[in-house]
Amino acid sequence: MNKINKLPILLVIAIVLGLIIGWIDSRPNWDDTGTTVAALIIVSASLGFFQSKRAWLLAIAVGIWVPFFNFVSHQYFNSLHAIIFAFAGAYLGVLIKKIFSVRIS
Repeated sequence: MNKINKLPILLVIAIVLGLIIGWIDSRPNWDDTGTTVAALIIVSASLGFFQSKRAWLLAIAVGIWVPFFNFVSHQYFNSLHAIIFAFAGAYLGVLIKKIFSVRIS
């Protein structure tokens, strides 16, 4: 059976979900950093679980949009740390995958 390359699909999902998170975070009445961080970690962890070899790329695709929208809306880079949370989430997903693969084997 031929193996489907899931990276392009996951990359599109990462970009779309990252855009949604970034757009919501940049809204004038949105002031819930914890929810934004949780969304970044959960989305990145899920994607990192399914594509552990390119977790770094998926983390960037998810996390870059929060600082992008904040720069476009407010002209500041205070939210660049969002990328760190996306990386933490992606590699948390990789760790969870490794833990489950050891227990299943």
